[in-house]
Amino acid sequence: MTGSSRGIGRAVVEALSWAGASVVVNGRHAEAVQEVVESIQGRGGVALGAVGSVADFDLACGIVEEAERSLGPVDILINCAGIAEPAGSSILDLSSEDWSELIGVHLTGTFNMCRHVAPRMVERGRGAILNMSSHAYTGRYGGTGYAAGKGGTNSLTFALAAELREHGVRVNALCPGAKTRLSEGLAYEDHIEQLHARGLLDDLAREASLNPPQAEHVGPMAVFLVSDLASGLTGRLFTARGGYVGLHADPRESLLAYREESQGPWSVAELSAVISKGLKED
Repeated sequence: MTGSSRGIGRAVVEALSWAGASVVVNGRHAEAVQEVVESIQGRGGVALGAVGSVADFDLACGIVEEAERSLGPVDILINCAGIAEPAGSSILDLSSEDWSELIGVHLTGTFNMCRHVAPRMVERGRGAILNMSSHAYTGRYGGTGYAAGKGGTNSLTFALAAELREHGVRVNALCPGAKTRLSEGLAYEDHIEQLHARGLLDDLAREASLNPPQAEHVGPMAVFLVSDLASGLTGRLFTARGGYVGLHADPRESLLAYREESQGPWSVAELSAVISKGLKED
């Protein structure tokens, strides 16, 4: 499991271990990884540490190969690696370097792990992949690279689910809501208050953002989604936040207007009229 040395990732990898899985603990800081490994082993679980960023394609390959050498076939992959966007950044000032790092960790890192694990799962005819997303994909929480990375993760999840379904491999995504080092502190609170003041967050979203539940509540949902109990579920986006469990609507479009091709192209004025009417009725 990537990004599992702290916060939500740690809560989920510990829940997996308590459910009987042998786990790989991944993070970019060796001390944090080792602490989680020792904690799991101290409870009688089986855990292997893997230090480094999965944004590195070859490093991701090494994690998968070592996992299979030491623990056996990888039947479950959970991608949870993530980093915060620089405080207050937007498309007006986000540097290309920060953009590349955000996309690299959130989206490319997820691709890297899936690219190395999926062929092995397909060969065995089984497997479950869970990609951690975020409500940030809606754009309501500010930022640029973080939101784009999570939106890309959702689309990647849908694409992989469609492609791998016939091979017995399931792929879902989960938006967790929990208190972590990325969702606490004065800088975070100021960020939420600014979004609320700008009208991007309503009162309910502001309150929920400032008072997130503990990360341990995410673990059971993640374990369920990668277990045989969820054997019929693939290509879906869920939420787990405290006692709340949610399902996001599938991406779909609705008809706004139609005319026969023989009638010729719509004029700009006609499009303006029918789209305005359709949006009012929506």
